[in-house]
Amino acid sequence: MTKKWVKISVLCFAWYSSSSLNNVVGKHLLTRYPHPLTLTLIQLFSITIYSYPLIRWYLERAPLGITVPKSVYNYYIIPLAVGKFLASVASHVSIWKVPVSYAHTVKATMPLFTITLTRLLLGTHHSTLTYLSLIPIITGVSIASITEMNFNLIGLTTALLSTLAFSLQNIYSKQVLQKTKLHQFELLFILAKLSFLFFTPVWFLLDFNISYDVEIVFYLFFDGFLSFLQNILAFSFLNLVSPLGYSVANASKRIFIIGVSVVVFRNQVGFSNWVGMGVAVGGVFCYNYAKNWESVERKKVSLLPLNNNYV
Repeated sequence: MTKKWVKISVLCFAWYSSSSLNNVVGKHLLTRYPHPLTLTLIQLFSITIYSYPLIRWYLERAPLGITVPKSVYNYYIIPLAVGKFLASVASHVSIWKVPVSYAHTVKATMPLFTITLTRLLLGTHHSTLTYLSLIPIITGVSIASITEMNFNLIGLTTALLSTLAFSLQNIYSKQVLQKTKLHQFELLFILAKLSFLFFTPVWFLLDFNISYDVEIVFYLFFDGFLSFLQNILAFSFLNLVSPLGYSVANASKRIFIIGVSVVVFRNQVGFSNWVGMGVAVGGVFCYNYAKNWESVERKKVSLLPLNNNYV
């Protein structure tokens, strides 16, 4: 048990560190080189290149060994690949336009999007406690937005759009994994590869003629490696803990990233802004526990004996 917790702790720290460094490098790069399309494409290229040998080693077979039904490919995987690209571009635009700390505070609204989308698209009902847990999230993000010293409407809008897109990705990625026998690493590889292939022509039209120097190229590929690394560490961490444990750790990671970005970039953050961030992230913790309670209650109901009346 001790060895397991040591492994979990090391993985968690590595995940937090790579995610924070990825955001710091991305912000630094976009400040000097404001081309989120190129940054996104390099990330997708890096994930594709690094994932292939990892999948062969991890699964001990070719990554495309499983035949994905054409209907799943057309109706789920291709839209997911497009969504992955658009979500990443929107996310990069947000950290370009606003401080990383504020962008991640806005991204704390993901539970709100998840609850709304699962209700509209899948007809999923949630407990009153789960709906109530959204109130501090909305309140916190509102306070942070009102008091943000470097507020930018484009930054806010793209942060919300990326959160919406990532919420949709999470919902439909789970459906793909359920409908097929694909491993998470395989799905990550397929989506990154398709996204890269689909949007390379767009990059040629918009960013191909932009000048580069050695330092910019280094940061682009370093950022791509960090993006790949944090994806792999997140999957590895998820395999060792419960879904609730992962959700809580993910919320804590957001605090870690906010703290690191404020220290590195020396952003001016007022007291009210800190309060807004704290309330929003605290709301995410409340949401995680509410969802866990909801899941436990549903299991209890499903285990109740049927009330059969015998004559």
